[in-house]
Amino acid sequence: MITEDCINCDMCVPECPNDAIYFGQTHYLINPALCTECEGYYERPQCIPVCPVECIFTGRNTVGSA
Repeated sequence: MITEDCINCDMCVPECPNDAIYFGQTHYLINPALCTECEGYYERPQCIPVCPVECIFTGRNTVGSA
């Protein structure tokens, strides 16, 4: 999940091996049908550490609003 705190910096988009991150009406969002939290590609989600405002959360630590 990407919260409304997203500043549309584009840092997360190229990190997603599943192309699950897309631009919504006001900020980036994650398509849950495509997101595997990088399972099968990496040990942990790659979008989270590159986010400068820490607004991306996995299903295991969801807070805020999408």
